[in-house]
Amino acid sequence: MEHKERNKGGRPKKGVTDKLKYRVSVKMAAADYFRLLTQAHDAGTSPSEYMRECFRNGYVKERLSKEHSDHIRKLCGMANNLNQLARKANAEGFYDEQWDCKVAVARIHELLTKIGI
Repeated sequence: MEHKERNKGGRPKKGVTDKLKYRVSVKMAAADYFRLLTQAHDAGTSPSEYMRECFRNGYVKERLSKEHSDHIRKLCGMANNLNQLARKANAEGFYDEQWDCKVAVARIHELLTKIGI
């Protein structure tokens, strides 16, 4: 009879490449240190994660701000409305819904320019 390993539960162990086992010390002037803290805070990450991202990519992409998240939520709602209008237009005829579709597309275009896409 074989003895089966019992599942202990919990998070699976990280692989060798995922473990953070090396430590690098860096000396900085006060201005550089506070700039690092400010940039990490603006990006929404810890200073360590900010520096890891800089080493990996050469830059750090900041997280979405609340304002951008709000714009994206509005954009999703508008896309839903446009989808409903298109469905109604297919059922009843295209001419009746033409103006509503143009207004929805104009609002979507406005939001995309605000987001910067």
